[in-house]
Amino acid sequence: MQLNRFAKFAWGVLACNIAVIVWGTYVRATGSGGGCGAHWPTCDGQIIPRPESVEMLVELAHRGSVGIAFGLAIAMFVWAWRAYPKGHAVRLGAALSLAFFITESIIGAGLVLFKLVEQDASVTRGVSVSAHLVNTFILVACLTYTAWWASGGRRFSWRDSKPLLLGAAAMFLLGASGAIAALGDALFPARSLAEGLAQDVSPTAHIFLQLRIWHPFIAIGTGLLLIGLASVYGLPSRDKAVKRLAIVLIGLVVIQWAAGFVNVILLAPVWMQMLHLFLADAVWIAYLLMAAAILGAQGVEAVSSGVADRTVAQSAPTMRPVGTGSSEK
Repeated sequence: MQLNRFAKFAWGVLACNIAVIVWGTYVRATGSGGGCGAHWPTCDGQIIPRPESVEMLVELAHRGSVGIAFGLAIAMFVWAWRAYPKGHAVRLGAALSLAFFITESIIGAGLVLFKLVEQDASVTRGVSVSAHLVNTFILVACLTYTAWWASGGRRFSWRDSKPLLLGAAAMFLLGASGAIAALGDALFPARSLAEGLAQDVSPTAHIFLQLRIWHPFIAIGTGLLLIGLASVYGLPSRDKAVKRLAIVLIGLVVIQWAAGFVNVILLAPVWMQMLHLFLADAVWIAYLLMAAAILGAQGVEAVSSGVADRTVAQSAPTMRPVGTGSSEK
């Protein structure tokens, strides 16, 4: 990797946004989303209000962190436009990052202005928070690839691999289901694991609780899919970077499974929800980087052929082994 000044800055912008995303979980989980009332961008109708409650202070801190991240996104966009030539991938990544940051802010503002916060349990809120999470994943992808390209990563196309696209789609579904599950935990807290399970299977339960039960199954299925993709397209590669990222991805998936289990057993405490979302973002970033390394090197079909070649070579020891993995570092 070639970490010039812009690349270091881009990775820093990604890290800042992850911190803002995790802090947003605290805002939602503590019911502080309505701390400023139905006002945006002002707080309780004031530009610089005097905090009158803990909820207002939490919401103000969150809005301040979003403002800092937005300023960094603008700076990254301007810097990319000045430092890289027309048509460069870094320009594209920076522009998309800023665009999806704006849509992220619009969705967040809508939640506040339409009072889809605190104890609101409407279907509209469920759809909105799911869209919010999916947009967050796309924003993180744009930021990740801006930093990746600035660090010397090759430009690539997701159209070169339907299997890897399937993994990304599964992550979007997992994120949306996780948003609903977290909302159910916040709005309908259970006093025990048995009570929580009873809520999930009750035919009269709220739609959020009826959907919550599917999240663990989606998480297991998505994790198995990511591990499978890493095992088939990542681990067989001769490119050390690809192999290393595949190992990291598999490890993070297992850790996330464990965190999800603990989150259920502990009845979703706020700190565990924050850690759970942080790990979800880590899994997503690891998957994005692994896919970029595979597609940027030779493409998933070349890696697949390398797997097939090695299988043939193992079945015929007298033949000279053939590998197609990239030798690039």
